[in-house]
Order: sequence, then C-alpha cells, then structure tokens
Amino acid sequence: MSEHTSESGTTDAGIGRFTGSAGGSDVVVITGATSGVGRATARKFGEDGARVGLLARGEDGLDGTKADIEAAGGKALAIPTDVSNHEEVEAAADEVEDEFGPIDIWINDAMTTVYSSFLDLDPEEFERVTDVTYIGAVNGSRAALSRMTERDEGKLVQVGSALSYRGIPLQSAYCGSKFAMRGMNESLRAELLADDSDVDITMVQLPGLNTPQFEHCRSHLEDHPQPVPPMYQPEVAADGIHWAAYHDRRELYIGRATLKTIWGNKFVPWFVDRYLAWTAVDGQKADLPYDPDRLWLAKHRRHFGVALSMIVGLLALVGVAGSGEDGTED
Repeated sequence: MSEHTSESGTTDAGIGRFTGSAGGSDVVVITGATSGVGRATARKFGEDGARVGLLARGEDGLDGTKADIEAAGGKALAIPTDVSNHEEVEAAADEVEDEFGPIDIWINDAMTTVYSSFLDLDPEEFERVTDVTYIGAVNGSRAALSRMTERDEGKLVQVGSALSYRGIPLQSAYCGSKFAMRGMNESLRAELLADDSDVDITMVQLPGLNTPQFEHCRSHLEDHPQPVPPMYQPEVAADGIHWAAYHDRRELYIGRATLKTIWGNKFVPWFVDRYLAWTAVDGQKADLPYDPDRLWLAKHRRHFGVALSMIVGLLALVGVAGSGEDGTED
C-alpha cells in the first residue's frame, strides 16, 4: 500500500480468493467515475494497464476520465449510466464484457447528497440521494455478483465512509444511504460465505475528502457547504481502494480520522451526539461564493484551518477509545 494509506486500519481476512494482481490487464468497472475519488481511482487502475468501464451520468466528465486512463497506459470505455436504474446498469455491464471480457473488479463509488436539515429536504430529494448512493450500489452489486458468481471469481469493492457508522447533522439522506450500504454488504458477505464462494467482497471507509462535491451537490443551506476536517486528497482514497481490490480484507479504514470516529462513536456515542450538535451544523457552513471549477480546499484554506482546530478536539477525545485498535476493526 502507498504511504498515503499507511495510517489505515484493516479488518481480518475477507471471504474469497480473488487471484487478480495489480499491474495486469484486469477488467475493472467504476461507478461515479467523472470526478473526485472515482476519477482518481480510474487513473490508478489506468497506470496498471487495466481495461476500465466508466459508469456515470456526466458525459463530459466521463470523456475526461477516459482520456486520463488512456494517457496513463490503460484502456477505457465510457458509458453514460444512471446507476439508480437497474436496466441501465445491467446494459452497461453487458457492454463492458462485450468490449473487454469478463469483469474482474467492480467498484461502487457513485454518490450524491443534499446539504440540508431533515425537515427542509423535499421527499423527492431524499429519494434521489437514496437512489443514487444506496440503490446505485445495490444495482452495481447485483450486476457484478450475478456475473462473478457464475465464474466463482472476482472482487466487489464498496466505497463507504466514516458516515457509514456515524451520522452527522445536515446529511441525513447521505448518512442513511451509507448505513444501508454497509448493512447490505454484510448480508452479501454472509451469503457468499454460506455458498463457499471464491468471489471476494470488501468495503473501504473514507474520511473527509477534498473533492468537487461541495460545489455541485444541492444545498438548502444559506451558506456554502464545507467538509468536516481533517481533509485528505482524492488520490489517498484512490490508493486505498486500489489496494483493497487486490487484498483479502473485510473492511479498510482510510486515515486515523475515520478509525477514531468509528471507534469513538462505538464507545462514547452520547458524547459524539452532543459534540456534533454543538459544532457540526455551523462547522459545515462557510459564508463564501460558489466556484464550481475548483476543488474545495484550494478555495477555502483559511476557513478549513478554523474548522480543523474544532474537530481536532473531538478526535483527541473520541480517539482514546480506539487508540489501542489502530490496525483492526471488529
């Protein structure tokens, strides 16, 4: 694993015996591949010479990611897809296999969110976040596993978050979707174990990341949304996802912040509830104009520093509970 993920925690071994190896010409599918983590992950596999199917709605972003992969030495197929639509995902999977052959690795990374208090969210907005973030992962998992289990080989990677374990204010739809994704993943793992399958499945839990989502996702806040620090670059997440694709792990935590948040919530959830109530509402707002062409951190470094000083106190307190478990989970 790269130095970027050296502080990650891993669980015990997973379930399958996927035999792929980095540096080969594996067939990889990545959903949500137009920007941020998805695009960085696609570039990482492109450096291996992989053949990558890219699934997302934005055609311009897909073309940009395709160019990145080809420049890195890989091959790419860009397929405009609404991942919340089962038929579109199945058709995209067929197109990838027709072009490149059997899918070796499938990575569910597609997401969206709306920054809003729960009561200010329209029902249609809540449903859309759930459809893309959770149902998109359901559809991707079905497309991947229906093909992999027939061959009894392959790797399914779910891209999760510290928010798969700990909900925060102003992101009820997204947090609920990530919790659901983790629950589904545990069910799938148990089913594959019951079948003595060689198909492997893992989930990568990410920290706060410096991605364009804070510019293009919908918001009902009066102020500009901002991430909860500490922050990591998308390439850090991409390194971890790439590593997880070729290693037999139940889950992988990226960054100490993720590990401490999960373990802190496990042991002192009452404290985390109150701390987030005190700090996380205003902590996710910045009184600044929008600029969709730039990453969040490049524009907001001064405000990020103020927010970071608040969050460090929380991590220091909740991290006490998990400090002895820095390398493992449940």
